[in-house]
Amino acid sequence: MALIVSDRRTLIVGLGATGLSCVRHCHALGRQLAVADSRAQPPGLAEVRENWPEVDVVTGAFDPEWFGSFDELIVSPGVSLDEPAITAAAEAGVRISGDLDLFREAVDAPLVAITGSNGKSTVTTLLGEMVAEAGVNAAVGGNLGTPALDLVAPDVALYILEVSSFQLERTTDLKAEVATVLNVSDDHMDRYPDRMSYFQAKHRIFQGARNAVVNLDDPLSQPLLNEGMVPHFFGLFRVDLGVFSTREDETGLWLTQGLANLMHARELGVAGMHNIANVLAALALGHAAGLAMAPMLAAARRFRGLAHRSQTIRQHDGVLWVNDSKATNVGATQAAIESLAPSDGELVLIAGGDAKGADLSPLVSAIAGRVRHLVLMGQDAPALEEALGAGAASTRVSTMEEAVTVAAGKARPGDRVLLSPACSSLDQYSGYEARGEAFVRAVEAL
Repeated sequence: MALIVSDRRTLIVGLGATGLSCVRHCHALGRQLAVADSRAQPPGLAEVRENWPEVDVVTGAFDPEWFGSFDELIVSPGVSLDEPAITAAAEAGVRISGDLDLFREAVDAPLVAITGSNGKSTVTTLLGEMVAEAGVNAAVGGNLGTPALDLVAPDVALYILEVSSFQLERTTDLKAEVATVLNVSDDHMDRYPDRMSYFQAKHRIFQGARNAVVNLDDPLSQPLLNEGMVPHFFGLFRVDLGVFSTREDETGLWLTQGLANLMHARELGVAGMHNIANVLAALALGHAAGLAMAPMLAAARRFRGLAHRSQTIRQHDGVLWVNDSKATNVGATQAAIESLAPSDGELVLIAGGDAKGADLSPLVSAIAGRVRHLVLMGQDAPALEEALGAGAASTRVSTMEEAVTVAAGKARPGDRVLLSPACSSLDQYSGYEARGEAFVRAVEAL
């Protein structure tokens, strides 16, 4: 990227992976640059000081007067826009934006943008594999994996980005070639004043989009279509002209497009109806982006899912152990329970952590008749026990090792033990990956 000297004074608020990508990008543009982070030792601090020693980095409490002296604040997704220093800067006329605005200014290639409460990482990854199979030079990342700005390159023909509500709420106009909100359920209620605010943040993904992919099974995924926006649809058992869907016959379950069968569900390497819905979503997105069907189906047949997302760990004493640590909200756990409950047994569910203020009641109907025993851990174990205790017997534990031991004692042959927490992991772990890895270690030690 060529150096373009600029007098645009930019403050990057929040380090971490996204903040670092913004530092790299803005420094290459020649902007007058500074960084602020409320943490004393934020991740990425050493890298900034080593590689860009001329960039001022201020840690600790945010200073509203200093924030107001910049032309623009690039606010990382982990920092709330309700921070007093940020709201004061906005009132003073400072532009507030995020990494996606910088990304949109930097690239001309078409963008497929994917968000949703659940399944977005799986769909983003699968679509990336479909595009690779089709021979298209695509860059895949965003909220998943490599930050958007670190993907920017002149030879990229298509960008595929997972984007979060936090990124979208500070984005002006994404102008995606294809955009989707896969689904909407309660999440991040500790960061939003109400459900409508969360819903509105998600739907900013459709601003300027040319094609919208809509989940017919979730009315909250449907945008108010802008003039000229072309809709594409997917949904389970929604066979209709043009819709990516499923149907059953005497041979079992088929994935369909319109009235035509595409592939049998048994050809897929992922389990559960929620994963079949993810495959349908990826097919609809790829179709909207102009991909041929044959390479998309070939990629779908090979896809084995992502770690910590309905990931089969082992069979032990007739019990199947499944790691769904990525289920950090109620909707994800509800989908996992409903999709993964065995036909010849029941589930033992390990759940708990930080519920982020979510309404836990939708889990009540999900566990009824499917969950033999609840093993609850983390700071909101009492809240889960109170909300769900009438639906299944429960045991509270302190550690993952204890949770696995209790679950092994409660499970019977034919059952599945499912780690699907419905909560964030940050009360006990560095992230859902660490929580899932702790589960896998404990299961392998049985």
